[in-house]
Amino acid sequence: MRRAARPRDRAFRRDRLTLTLDGAFVTWGWFLYAFGPIVPEIAREQDVSFALAGLHGTAMALGSVASGSITPTIARRYGRRVQHLLGTAAIVVGTVALVAGTTLAATLPAVFVLSLGGNLTLTAAQPALVVHHGSAGPSAVTEANGMGSGIGILAPLAVGVALGAGWGWRPAVAITVLLAVGVGVAMATLRGEPALDRPPPPPPGRAADVRFPPELWFFWASMVCGSAIEFSTTFWAADLLQTRAGASVSVATAAVTGLIAGMTASRFVLGPLAARKAPEKLLLVGYAVALVGWGLFWTATTPVGAVVGLTVAGLGYGPHYPLSVALVLRAAGSRPDKAQGIASIGVGAAVGGAPFALGALADAVGTHRAFLVVAVLIVAGGAAVALGLRAVHRGLRQRVLPTLP
Repeated sequence: MRRAARPRDRAFRRDRLTLTLDGAFVTWGWFLYAFGPIVPEIAREQDVSFALAGLHGTAMALGSVASGSITPTIARRYGRRVQHLLGTAAIVVGTVALVAGTTLAATLPAVFVLSLGGNLTLTAAQPALVVHHGSAGPSAVTEANGMGSGIGILAPLAVGVALGAGWGWRPAVAITVLLAVGVGVAMATLRGEPALDRPPPPPPGRAADVRFPPELWFFWASMVCGSAIEFSTTFWAADLLQTRAGASVSVATAAVTGLIAGMTASRFVLGPLAARKAPEKLLLVGYAVALVGWGLFWTATTPVGAVVGLTVAGLGYGPHYPLSVALVLRAAGSRPDKAQGIASIGVGAAVGGAPFALGALADAVGTHRAFLVVAVLIVAGGAAVALGLRAVHRGLRQRVLPTLP
């Protein structure tokens, strides 16, 4: 028997559906944060340049864009459960192909398929969390992303252990299959969950209204800036640590864990807090903290100071993506799957473009000066949130005040 949809109160109650949807973030987080350390290993194994190996990142971004393009159609026709299971199948196929591949012709398509599948599960899970938890959706989405970044602390360590033991990088990446299958089985056995069904059609009075409200686009801009900030820092922080703070390669690489740890901590703290406080204001605080952390990191001349800056920056970075995308989905009203598709395209563009643009600028002016771009993105993201909050208040006033003749 189908359960009735839950009332949209501010309470955030975790149940079996919540934990199953969280599993999508854990699975993707494991692969995402294991992926970075294996790219140099793939380059050495295949005897290709780092630039060619970097095309795996481009393949991942294209997978996100492709997912965003097809998500609304799949969700509308088949429902979010089917979308999630299709994504799970693609993760398994992509991971097996990546582990078995020994040439770029094999591993590049494998990463694309894996990214397509991972993003299909996420673009099913995030709207489902928002629908399932109602006004507590930002809390649910933020905590789920915290689980994804939390597992990201362990994934690089697993890669290091596998490499140190002489097994190569493949066993650590293969764990992705086990996680995906486990979550897929849990999803397939869930019954009577309206959040996993096909989304309802728009209300009759709004069927012809295909435009999203202005606040959605401001929060979308915040999400794109936040994604660009996170991945630009993740890609290039280690190099800045070496050139500016004099850290060794191993110390610089390990120090990036401070960024991930800060992001994870802030997401777990802000998850419950977003059920009681305005998520827009929490997001503004996040951008302010991010700017402070960036300043500490950018001016640091010792490894310790740089790690402190990265950790503070991580505390600020943490809410950027999850709260922004939750606000995008909230602003979409009855069309969260369409909004999620647009969000995935934006994230794919940010992930595929920002780190490489910063790298190109670093080649011209040096990594230290190029890192000023991150500060510009932080300011732009904060401004987008402020404009989005203003648009929300304006919309509320228009709905409350009577229309003048």
